Amino acid sequence: MAKKNLVIVESPSKAKTIGKYLGPDYEVKASMGHVRDLPKSKLGVDIEAGFVPDYQPIKGKEDTIKELKKAAKASEKVFLATDPDREGEAISWHLKEMLDIPDSKTYRVTFNEITQRVVTESIAAPRALDTDLVDAQQARRILDRIVGYQLSPLLWKKVRRGLSAGRVQSVATRLVVEREEEINAFRSQEYWTLEAALGRIAPNRGAFKAQFYGTSKKQELETEQQADAVIAAVQGKDFTVTGVKRQEKTRQPAPPFTTSTLQQEASRKLNMTPARTMSIAQQLYEGVDIEGQGTVGLITYMRTDSLRLSDDALAQAKDFIRSRYGKEYYPAQTRRFKAKSGAQDAHEAIRPSDVTLEPESIRKSLTGEQYRLYKLIWSRFLACQMANAVYDNVSIDVESAGYVFRATHSSVKFSGFTAVYEEGKDEDEETPQSPLPDLKEGERIRLDEMKKAQHFTQPPARYTEATLIRALEEKGIGRPSTYAPTISTILNREYVVKENKHLRTTPLGEVVTALMLDKFKDIADYAFTAQMEEKLDRVEEGKADWKQVLAEFYENFADELSKAEQALDGERIKVPDEVSEELCPQCGKNLVVKSGRFGRFLACPGFPECNFTMPLVVEMPGKCPGCGSRILKRTSRNGYTYYACEKGKECPWRGVGIDGKELIGFMTFDVPVKDNCPVCGRTMFKKAGRGAKKPFCIHEDCSNFTPEDKRGGWKKPADGEEKKTGRKTAGKKAAAKKTVTKKTAAKKTATKKAK
Repeated sequence: MAKKNLVIVESPSKAKTIGKYLGPDYEVKASMGHVRDLPKSKLGVDIEAGFVPDYQPIKGKEDTIKELKKAAKASEKVFLATDPDREGEAISWHLKEMLDIPDSKTYRVTFNEITQRVVTESIAAPRALDTDLVDAQQARRILDRIVGYQLSPLLWKKVRRGLSAGRVQSVATRLVVEREEEINAFRSQEYWTLEAALGRIAPNRGAFKAQFYGTSKKQELETEQQADAVIAAVQGKDFTVTGVKRQEKTRQPAPPFTTSTLQQEASRKLNMTPARTMSIAQQLYEGVDIEGQGTVGLITYMRTDSLRLSDDALAQAKDFIRSRYGKEYYPAQTRRFKAKSGAQDAHEAIRPSDVTLEPESIRKSLTGEQYRLYKLIWSRFLACQMANAVYDNVSIDVESAGYVFRATHSSVKFSGFTAVYEEGKDEDEETPQSPLPDLKEGERIRLDEMKKAQHFTQPPARYTEATLIRALEEKGIGRPSTYAPTISTILNREYVVKENKHLRTTPLGEVVTALMLDKFKDIADYAFTAQMEEKLDRVEEGKADWKQVLAEFYENFADELSKAEQALDGERIKVPDEVSEELCPQCGKNLVVKSGRFGRFLACPGFPECNFTMPLVVEMPGKCPGCGSRILKRTSRNGYTYYACEKGKECPWRGVGIDGKELIGFMTFDVPVKDNCPVCGRTMFKKAGRGAKKPFCIHEDCSNFTPEDKRGGWKKPADGEEKKTGRKTAGKKAAAKKTVTKKTAAKKTATKKAK
């Protein structure tokens, strides 16, 4: 019997997809990720011998290694098909070493997309292992191990047990800390705006609004007195149209996704964390069971900083756009995007493997998260190859008493790429203007009303996960594979906390950052961290020796570590309590934030005399509709999140709960939002859950009120439907449990036979 060829990938789902394409001559097995690594119990690097790593088999992987070794020995050829990046190359190298695969039968293959064409072409054209890529990954791994295992113990001794330090996480925390310092140091400035309600004198139609601009040049109204002076000057006088400017503007589509921009956009539009985004993207890349087609890899590799697109993908997009939307929706020339300087450009941008596989056509085969993320990637790719959007812009200047007011309006002339996709924004967008009347220069305009409004300049916004990733990328810190784990780490270590979508530093994060800046300037330095990434890139390119890079780093690091230990000898740094506005009901002191096994909570600082504790209070945007107090995020005994007035039952608000009983004090399962109702000015709400939800006004006396049945989200079924749904759900759960039991029994039987 002829020997089969063995293909080793990381995951079972990837093995399943590739196995379908390769046929009976190939056996595809999964390594389940890494098979060996540096030991957890010690540093695992012999620094004096020249940074020699002590790689050990990962505990729990013994059976997997044994099975792979047996399969490799019995195979004619072994194709190492791990992910196409540094880490994937290192996993392949570790597999070769662990399984004792000779060079003569070792072949390295990579798949930028897992489709039949790419898989068969890659298998037909294998290459040797790239030792430069392996060395770059070894350098990163050992560098991070040295920093983590030699610096973290210092933090344990001098600050608090359980802390960690790392190159990228330290810099990420510093960014959040410095933004908080900017916010605290910010001094708000007053300014005023004027809005004129204007209309034609004859014929009596064509009302519009214009904003105060200035005199001959732009002018800011810094005080109410300045605003009143302008109002007094123009009151009772007509305005004259002094300028009408019409122009056509075009807007280009955003480029296709890189890892960074995908994480940012998924955070903005889908409310997905970077870690969750990458997990779902991995599923889409490795393959999903599509009804009628089997397992299909839906997107290209998702760890990339490239904007390059293959000629095949560009041709397919062109045909699809012209046939689906029309020739006018395709630009005169195919769009090609240039990567930013410093990008590795090793892979294509993130795109659908087959653009004709529309999201709606496969929606039933995807989970909700898979569908939303696939649709985002599909839409962005298609839009990036479409024609520009065209807008008609009109700007009208009117003048009275030497003061100029300006009205602008923009309307879509040709939708272009916006027919498919528009990029999300981190900042609030301006309120759109109503269409302007067809005015001519010299025409007289009457003033109907003048409104003044006081404003104050706002401090810079706190980072969100999306904007923090963008800041890291702009500074050249980290690489596509590091953004998600970095943010997860600083949140897990409680250096940073997430409030709604925004990241706020904690006293612990501030103390650790101050220590790093004082004692370990290189680790916390933006430029140094970016330069280290560039050095690792040079190792990958074969232009630098990885051990020399480590030696140069360690010389300064060891010196800083020694000096820090001497300077902090006998000293322990106290982390100040994070004081809340909540008062202890037993002794009246302000409660402070503490951390425990189950996360952060509020406790009385008077412990042990006073041992009062309570769940952490999270203040939401907006005000209670009953009394104007704060709205707090709460968790019920059953684990459900709800939002309630801070006064509890002392709040005068009355309502009806989902059980039909009277509610005393405001509470709701709907999420309060920062935007107030444009009609009544009170807090608006939106339905809870993933994805974008439209805010609505809950006040029946407001003309903008949205009835319950038009707010979207989950609706309580009628009594008959509820019982029917309950039986159906129970049946599904029972069937699923039965299936799992059968699978478990089959697995145990197979294990016994193998033994």
